[in-house]
Amino acid sequence: MDMKGFFKVVVARWLARTPLGLAALGIGWFLGRRRRQREQEQNRRGGRRRR
Repeated sequence: MDMKGFFKVVVARWLARTPLGLAALGIGWFLGRRRRQREQEQNRRGGRRRR
């Protein structure tokens, strides 16, 4: 696991301690999922992937 992945796990565990943190994690997960789906659709249409 790289450092960025480790940091994400630590932050997620810290946020999951409170109901408000869980809500924030849920919103972030939902927005990230939408972004990934949009990127996949652009790749299928022949668009270039940006990073």
